[in-house]
Amino acid sequence: MPWVEANLRDQRVLARCDTDGRVQADGGRVDVVYKAGASKVYRASAANITVSKTAAQYTDEQVASGGLSYLGNALPPKAAPTVPTVPTVRELRANEAAKHKRHAEASGAGWVAYTDGACSGNPGPAGAGVVLLGPNKEIVEGYEYLGLQTNNVGELVGIERALDLFPEDAGEVTVYTDSQYAIGVLSKGWKAKANVALIARIREKLKARTKVHLVYVRGHTGVVYNEKADELARLAVSSRKTAMPITPP
Repeated sequence: MPWVEANLRDQRVLARCDTDGRVQADGGRVDVVYKAGASKVYRASAANITVSKTAAQYTDEQVASGGLSYLGNALPPKAAPTVPTVPTVRELRANEAAKHKRHAEASGAGWVAYTDGACSGNPGPAGAGVVLLGPNKEIVEGYEYLGLQTNNVGELVGIERALDLFPEDAGEVTVYTDSQYAIGVLSKGWKAKANVALIARIREKLKARTKVHLVYVRGHTGVVYNEKADELARLAVSSRKTAMPITPP
């Protein structure tokens, strides 16, 4: 049975009707809905409903879907389920690199280091890589083979070597690492269950500096110097060699 546009005490509704557009009353009551797609049907007094001769009619399917307009009111169809947009790998890498660039620029023109660790097996042959950037565009690179160690040791040693290589008068410095573990045990008070002596030594070196920022950067997202530090750490593993500057630049 179709529906027809109608007025219920000056309110626009859809009312049940026959194929000729006449409202269908049952016991003096008529089924009405206040909008297309509504889940609730009301019973209104037939005496309060008026229908114009030119009123449009709609099928049950049209009313149930909500996909129609009546009496000048646009009734939007039910919204389709929102499908989340999944960014591509390239977009993720670009977003991460851009975010990191903004952070690096906000850090000022002081000394900055990017460090990373690598391990072939865990534990296994391990290495650390460091890239230092100076305020006058100095770039210092180094890598160190650590023998049979864990990846966490590689991450920690990379940070330690950066602290060793910063000039004593560098003042405020920033170390970027993709190791949440290293940041946690060195600056967030995480309790060290392993590598206790190494962590204690690095903490002392952190205290000796005027101010050191340990900043997390997501790995393998296109941040150039983070990728370079990773490359150097893996080179240490593959070559079983060390090429680390001994003194600050």
